[in-house]
Amino acid sequence: MFKNLIFIALLFTALFGYAQENPIKKNVLNEQSVVRGEDGLVYPFNAWKKLMQTGKYGIKSRKTVTESGQPEYLIYELSAEQKSAYMDKIPKPRASDSFREGDLFNGLKITDMNGNKYDLRDSTGKIFVLNFWFINCPPCKREIPQLNELVAKYKDNKDVVFLAIALDEKYDLKSFLKSTAFDYNIVDGGRYIANKYGVKGYPTHVVVDKKGYIAFSTLGLASNTIYWVEKSINESLK
Repeated sequence: MFKNLIFIALLFTALFGYAQENPIKKNVLNEQSVVRGEDGLVYPFNAWKKLMQTGKYGIKSRKTVTESGQPEYLIYELSAEQKSAYMDKIPKPRASDSFREGDLFNGLKITDMNGNKYDLRDSTGKIFVLNFWFINCPPCKREIPQLNELVAKYKDNKDVVFLAIALDEKYDLKSFLKSTAFDYNIVDGGRYIANKYGVKGYPTHVVVDKKGYIAFSTLGLASNTIYWVEKSINESLK
């Protein structure tokens, strides 16, 4: 719980540095904060925390107080321009030690759960978007809806290939996917691949550009992780 509160405090310190009509300097958002939606309803802590973790929402002073004098805040959906400005302003996600940006990617041949084969040794002309994960990894599961949205954006672009390298075996993955859709091409039994690259933290994301160089990598899940994955894809497509 303490770690969660520290995370929220740090997240909103960055957020309030982005854009507010009246910057809030003394108040720190926590489980007792009164956060309302644009419909006026009070959002429970876990609800607005989850929304904020998507990177699609902002919080600002509502300029109102409760009957007891407690300040109220407004959670609102960011426009595309606001989202980009906010994401660019907060620190870039932590890079993975296993994949250094600018290095030539050391690829290999892999096969996904459906028998599709990929030769990552020859990535010329293709952009490979890799996600190292496993079923019992909470942040890995939390980011899946956003990753599915990302896949949908490039569904008509054959030059972008999404590969989710799972540590789990096919049987367990099939059971998991019955209740949780994951639109990446999933590689089962991928522990040996993670070991090959020295991946020790999850999720780990890697974007390999058309020339076979690492354009972006990150360890863990930050509020702007998916934004940077998408940004790196777009830059690699230019």
